[in-house]
Amino acid sequence: MSQPSADHAAPVVERVDAHHRYEIVVDGKRAGMTEYRDRGEQRVFFHTEVDDAYAGQGLAAQLVRQALTDTRASEKRIVPVCPYVAKFLKRHDEFADITDPVTPEVLRWLEAHLG
Repeated sequence: MSQPSADHAAPVVERVDAHHRYEIVVDGKRAGMTEYRDRGEQRVFFHTEVDDAYAGQGLAAQLVRQALTDTRASEKRIVPVCPYVAKFLKRHDEFADITDPVTPEVLRWLEAHLG
């Protein structure tokens, strides 16, 4: 088994407010993102993706964990419209105290804001 090269930096998760998303960056390239919209005290996550070139490396889980941790630090509540975020939350109950259900009202609001 080979060791990771010193040339490869650890993945970094950044919140990009201008685009309403968190990005995971590997070696200077965006490898994935999870998109959200803020609705008052809620952060509504609606889409997560990781580029196929980075599949199977656990980047989606790392991205979502850090996005949810930042959401807590921002004193927001999580609304998991995105199926991946919802699945992640079922396996990680440490975010249960700040998770709100997906309701028809939230879905209508999100549709109106996404166009």
